[in-house]
Amino acid sequence: MNIMKNPQHYSFLRFFGPKHVSKIQNNYGAGIYYNTLVPCDERIIKYGVISTGTLIEDLLHWKNLYIAGRLHKPVKILIQDENGKLQAALAKNLKSAVMAAFLMLPESFTEEELYVRIAGLSYYGDFRMIIGEDRSKVMNIVSANMENFQRLYNHILQECPQVVYKQHLGKLELDKSPEGQLNLLMALPRTLQQEITRLVDQPGKNRDVEEILLQVAQDPDCGLVIQLSVAGIVKTSSITQSAKGILTAGMKKSIIYSMKKMHKMWRGWRRKAVKSVC
Repeated sequence: MNIMKNPQHYSFLRFFGPKHVSKIQNNYGAGIYYNTLVPCDERIIKYGVISTGTLIEDLLHWKNLYIAGRLHKPVKILIQDENGKLQAALAKNLKSAVMAAFLMLPESFTEEELYVRIAGLSYYGDFRMIIGEDRSKVMNIVSANMENFQRLYNHILQECPQVVYKQHLGKLELDKSPEGQLNLLMALPRTLQQEITRLVDQPGKNRDVEEILLQVAQDPDCGLVIQLSVAGIVKTSSITQSAKGILTAGMKKSIIYSMKKMHKMWRGWRRKAVKSVC
């Protein structure tokens, strides 16, 4: 276990033993235990520990859309084992991100607009985007990584029957008919479908998921329904994981880390203010 190899990375919780730390990791927040402000190769890093089972569940079903959301963006994989279930879950997570983004986009859009939607999925409903994060973060991620996004999603866009991908123009055209929308909705992860049902179904009706999705497919505000449903998942996990972070990082590190986040947000506001003046 990581705590046995690197006990100095953990907060005071390490004194309660590995079983207690594992219970906190798995049963609270988004199922991940973060160690922050860790010295590594002359850098200060933050890293998370998560069980393979919890990771696969989030990738497939978006139970928390926490790690799954982070893996919608290009990442550098240092070491990867041959776990077939994990590989399939990683691929499914990317396809799910494309389906959700399609539902929030108009009939015609650019690649950049698509990737902004995908990169933004895990930030909808995240209270840290109100205080603690640079609000231009999503656009910054995409603009600095367009080629990496293209490499990550190109094969999905090429093979997707719902969209015409004009790669040489960087544009896409989507089937926005009710039938096309329903196909996309049926391909969404289970937790997101359940959140859509909770949001749309009227009290006491208890209609099944497919009936609700058929209704949403014909709704002109389908994209807004998807965004609100994604936000419902993210809001819960972002709050519970942040509260958990106070324990897992310890009070001192939590304060330092939060101050760094606030400083980044302030710098983002300042850059915007300078651009506005110019």
